[in-house]
Amino acid sequence: MRRCSRTACARSAVATLTYVYSDSTAVVGPLATYAEPHSYDLCENHAHGLTAPRGWEVLRLDIDADRSTPGIDDLEALADAVREAARPAPRRPVEPEADSEETGRRGHLRVLRTPTTP
Repeated sequence: MRRCSRTACARSAVATLTYVYSDSTAVVGPLATYAEPHSYDLCENHAHGLTAPRGWEVLRLDIDADRSTPGIDDLEALADAVREAARPAPRRPVEPEADSEETGRRGHLRVLRTPTTP
């Protein structure tokens, strides 16, 4: 069980705070699976009460404090995404232009000769 990163707070963490400096955005989302060096674990009170500096935006993602582990739907969605990413893209053969002829091939490259006009 991870604790809130705020000083003197002993409550359990339910959210993770991450800063996106390039966008001037603070993102508060569900508790990350692993503690990261550049993110902060927050309890429910500190996650809901967080304010950002002037000019910054706070992006709040859904936090389900009752659910500390991923559900079966989350795991299935993750497995589907991994399978989709691992699947090779279908290769389409490239047809040579109508007015050129193929003179050679080297691996995936082709040498095409453009016909000369008399």
